[in-house]
Amino acid sequence: MSLIITDECINCDVCEPECPNEAIFLGLEIYEIDPHKCTECVGHFDEPQCVQVCPVACIPVHPDFVEDKETLWAKFRRLQAAGGSVVGD
Repeated sequence: MSLIITDECINCDVCEPECPNEAIFLGLEIYEIDPHKCTECVGHFDEPQCVQVCPVACIPVHPDFVEDKETLWAKFRRLQAAGGSVVGD
């Protein structure tokens, strides 16, 4: 699964530096998550770090990018092998 930041985001800037995959970036109006880099912190932490620090709870699972744990592990391994520069699957 990938996560998504909803329009409830207040641009508090706490999520971006917490992402170990550098999947979070400032979009035109709010922060966004690159679904091709988001592993929900699988391989790094037990829980998604952005969700843990978000003060407004605006980071749910992205309904268009539902992945199981095994797929997230595979994405983590690809990102690590590529130095974090994987785009697309």
